[in-house]
Amino acid sequence: MARLSVAEVVEAAGGRLLAGDPGAVISGAAIDSRAVRGGEVFFAFKGEKTDGHRFVADAFGKGAAAAVVEDDVAAPRLGALIRVGSTFDALHALAQRVRQRLPERLAAVTGSAGKTTTKELLAAMLETRFATARSPGNLNNLYGFPLSLLNLPEGTEWMVAEMGMSEPGELGRLSRLGRPDVAVFTVVRPVHLEYFGTIEAIAEAKAELLLGLASDGLIVANADDPEVARIARRHGGRIVWYGQTVAAEVTAKGVTPHLNGRVGSDLVLTAGGRTVEVRLPLHGAYNAGNFLAAAAAAWAVGIDLEAIAAAAGQAEPAAGRGVVHRLPRGVTLVDDSYNSNPDALKHALAAAGSFPAARRVAVLGDMLELGPEAPGFHRECGAAAVRLGFDVVAGVGELSRELVAAAGEAGASAVWLPAAEDAARWASEAARPGDVVLVKASRGVGLDAVVRRLLAPSSQGGAD
Repeated sequence: MARLSVAEVVEAAGGRLLAGDPGAVISGAAIDSRAVRGGEVFFAFKGEKTDGHRFVADAFGKGAAAAVVEDDVAAPRLGALIRVGSTFDALHALAQRVRQRLPERLAAVTGSAGKTTTKELLAAMLETRFATARSPGNLNNLYGFPLSLLNLPEGTEWMVAEMGMSEPGELGRLSRLGRPDVAVFTVVRPVHLEYFGTIEAIAEAKAELLLGLASDGLIVANADDPEVARIARRHGGRIVWYGQTVAAEVTAKGVTPHLNGRVGSDLVLTAGGRTVEVRLPLHGAYNAGNFLAAAAAAWAVGIDLEAIAAAAGQAEPAAGRGVVHRLPRGVTLVDDSYNSNPDALKHALAAAGSFPAARRVAVLGDMLELGPEAPGFHRECGAAAVRLGFDVVAGVGELSRELVAAAGEAGASAVWLPAAEDAARWASEAARPGDVVLVKASRGVGLDAVVRRLLAPSSQGGAD
């Protein structure tokens, strides 16, 4: 982990040392006392539901070397106590200090969909040649990303960081903090419309990733996405295009999903006049686009095509993002419960609908933050579920009333359920031998509860 003296933390954060040895060394950082393993600096944040100052003693009890606080707390018997005006500002200031030496280079990934999968694939490709780290899970915001920087291992040559946003200006702040050497754009889609209004405004917010791009930095852009293409061309920097258009430098041809219920796709990757066959073990042909984004970035920084193909061949899906479970009695569960938007949902329906099944069941929750157009998007997706071969459609949440209505009108057996707990009970009773069950919703709906119920040994679809 990044190693700093207490004195360096005090200086970078503009704070005051209230207790402890300024020469003591910290390694890593935490904003949750439960994550402390020993040696970290703990930042006490005031949240909507709790106040981190209440857990400073717990953090020291678990071995924290220092704590950064805004309010008065009891001085520790062991460890350093640092008082600052803002723990948030202190976190960012310390991350900026660490970024001056770690990592050597940073690749940032953004987009309306595919960020985590692209990040994981790119990190695996870079690992074939470089000491590589990645931002864990979905730590992609103004708290998670600086925390990831502070926890980088010494000697990190490349970091691959997912960067997200929920309001204008957020991605720009992340970019200036991370100062990426490579900026990777996946797609721009109608998500967060509640806050941005138009897809063009979403693209402009994504373009903020370029504000901190190194002067000799590289843009990796999806040539098939008109909004990505627009913001990339406007920047004027070096661009590596990927996609299916003639202008793309890195392309994937012959994307062929595996047959008979097997998970994955075959494709031929082309870059720099060379080709290589790739077997991608990720569910859904749409993941070929995420692979292509990662492959373009890896190829552009010197990873050869054979290493790219080999790394991709070992890929595993992130939790809740198209994970396929084979359950007893012949039930196939597709866990895509992590998040949802109209475009991603249609891709997920098409992918799950390609599996052979006696019956196809979709448990679909609300797609949040879509603004005034939300009812129409939900109706459109309800009709799409039937068109893509789903016999039973369960909608979860108020917005999904429209989805259920459209699915019923299109001929499906449709049921509306108020909340995730109701959906979990319903699904555990409704799943039959031979079913393919897709579970997908925005994160706030909590449909991972449905997945847990179906995976539980006591469920009729219990884990094998």
